[in-house]
Amino acid sequence: MDESDTFAVMRAEMVSNQIARRGLREPGLLQAFQQVPRHLFVPESMRAHAYEDRPLPIGMGQTISQPYIVALMTSLLRLKGGETILEIGTGSCYQSAILSRLAGKVYTIERVCELADLAKDRLANLGYSNVQVFCEDGSKGWPPAAPFNGILVTAAAAAAPQPLLDQLTDGGRLIAPVGNLYGQMLQLWTREKGHLDCQDIIPVSFVPLRGKYGWSLEDWELPGNSP
Repeated sequence: MDESDTFAVMRAEMVSNQIARRGLREPGLLQAFQQVPRHLFVPESMRAHAYEDRPLPIGMGQTISQPYIVALMTSLLRLKGGETILEIGTGSCYQSAILSRLAGKVYTIERVCELADLAKDRLANLGYSNVQVFCEDGSKGWPPAAPFNGILVTAAAAAAPQPLLDQLTDGGRLIAPVGNLYGQMLQLWTREKGHLDCQDIIPVSFVPLRGKYGWSLEDWELPGNSP
């Protein structure tokens, strides 16, 4: 069995054991995770671990999330195809690639320009042509393309940033981890007829959201902060 076959087997096991077995069984979602080669979105030294049930470091203090969490957050958007999605925190761009297989257009914002440049190259090389990457302050959202059918935030804020909530279209959904260094809650925000509703999903652990509406380094590290 050559390397590509080995990774294909590992990917199929990941989809079956880590995602479908935990109740996420939408056919399109499972197909997207089957199609996107996660091992190409992690450092070469970590590729043997790419399909394990855990987050992995990607450098510059950032991580690629656990496969189940990526799947859960994607599932909560309830994508039917054709939507315009905003992702805050491009990182490895694995989540961006998954979204590209399920939505019409994806805008993804990364504050670390080196990571943003790497993501642009990786997405282009792998043929994910409906994703645009920008190096900006993601806590402000991306007004030039707003409003969005869905917004997915892959870093923790003290509260769901108001600019992101304001950039949701009617019927739109925002998924974001909310909390501090010591723990966060994954929240689902929905906008219906101008009204915003929030639902807590599960406890999670993410790196901090930086920027105008995110955490400062000093505040994130102070003991006693509460969400």
